[in-house]
Amino acid sequence: MVLDIHATPSIHANPGTTAPGKVYYVQGGVARNVAECMSKLGAKPYMISALGFDMPGNLLLEQWKTAGLSTDGILKNKDIDTPVVCNIFDVNGEVAAGVASVEALEKYLTPDWILRFKNTLLSAPVLMVDANLSGPSLEASCKMAADMGCPVWFEPVSVTKSQRISSIVKYVTFASPNEDELIAMANALSGSDEFQPLKENHKKNNLSIGSLFQILKPAVLVLLEKGIKAVLVTLGSNGVFLCSNGSPSCFKGPVGKTNRSGFGEQLYNAVMQSCTPNSYSGFSKLDKSDRLFAVHLPSVPASVVRLTGAGDCLVGGTLTSICAGLDIMQSVSVGIAVAKAAVEVEANVPSAFSLAAIADDAKSVYCRAKMLFQQSML
Repeated sequence: MVLDIHATPSIHANPGTTAPGKVYYVQGGVARNVAECMSKLGAKPYMISALGFDMPGNLLLEQWKTAGLSTDGILKNKDIDTPVVCNIFDVNGEVAAGVASVEALEKYLTPDWILRFKNTLLSAPVLMVDANLSGPSLEASCKMAADMGCPVWFEPVSVTKSQRISSIVKYVTFASPNEDELIAMANALSGSDEFQPLKENHKKNNLSIGSLFQILKPAVLVLLEKGIKAVLVTLGSNGVFLCSNGSPSCFKGPVGKTNRSGFGEQLYNAVMQSCTPNSYSGFSKLDKSDRLFAVHLPSVPASVVRLTGAGDCLVGGTLTSICAGLDIMQSVSVGIAVAKAAVEVEANVPSAFSLAAIADDAKSVYCRAKMLFQQSML
């Protein structure tokens, strides 16, 4: 849980001087954004984090209570400096520079604190961990989930922290890196620098989707061969590569742990009608678990205001859908639709979501999905 400070100039900013613009306090933090998004989509996330009794901590805690979410998993301590991130944007809404003060997450989110909530995992469809956790805390979290038979979603957070996948890869079911995080994770898991970051001109949409996938495919295969079942490579405005060990249409949350009511149940019913499992023709009845698959799910056109919450809301929408019992193809389609809603507002997470808009946008994504790759594992 992090307080984000967003500073946006109204004119082009020059080094060495101030520029007129707007400064906002925004509730942030990868896991917190994901959890807030899930709660507004009808899920009931349980957050484990740490806050201080300072202004940022009080603001974050009050917002969490106002949303009606449990604070039982949030460690509150007067010695904690609540994590704060300051981002300076350019006039186009892209992050130009930023400073993160998040040391408290590693210092206070210890294995001992996390293990207190082992019983909570008994009814959880999935555990999401973000890479802000220390290595020991990540390992404790993931082993706890494995003991409970709970799948783990690993959110890399940044290029540097994404490399923490090395110690927990055997526990991870889902991972959601962007292109640069994918390369860093593949290098960490292979113990080499074999994979190089994308060249800058490749990031400016000069490549076809097929060519981009061919560049990233070797790194994706490293993650899948290490045992991760589904890798979602987030591509910004280009959508998502969903790469899986077995047909993506087979991946659902654990039977008996689905969690849907109210808005979440309405979302499930709407998506099941608009994105029926049999309406995507990319997988045949012969597709089995001994094959590697890759599918491109495109983005949806949006009127962009701010990009910072898009990736977190994509994960939040996808996780909510998995928890509701949708398969991974349907879930990622919902995630992309939710990300579209996120980039069209100032906050990291929209104040509310439109069920009709999400269902329509998810259908658009799902129906335009394209098979990129199949390969036998044998």
